[in-house]
Amino acid sequence: MSHKFKLGQRVRRARLGYAEAKSDPGDVFEIVRLVPEDQTGEPFYRIKSGTGERAVREGEIVLAP
Repeated sequence: MSHKFKLGQRVRRARLGYAEAKSDPGDVFEIVRLVPEDQTGEPFYRIKSGTGERAVREGEIVLAP
């Protein structure tokens, strides 16, 4: 599986359930690194905003308008 998003693209965290309700869906992140797939075959990304940097799976983010 290849990465759906590219370096420099702006994304938002997708709402996945109750645990995600604590994060602000309005936060926009920039993709700063493409990380190899995990054992499930899902690509990972390092994303960054003014509040910090984190690792996310591809299914956890959507392209920001």
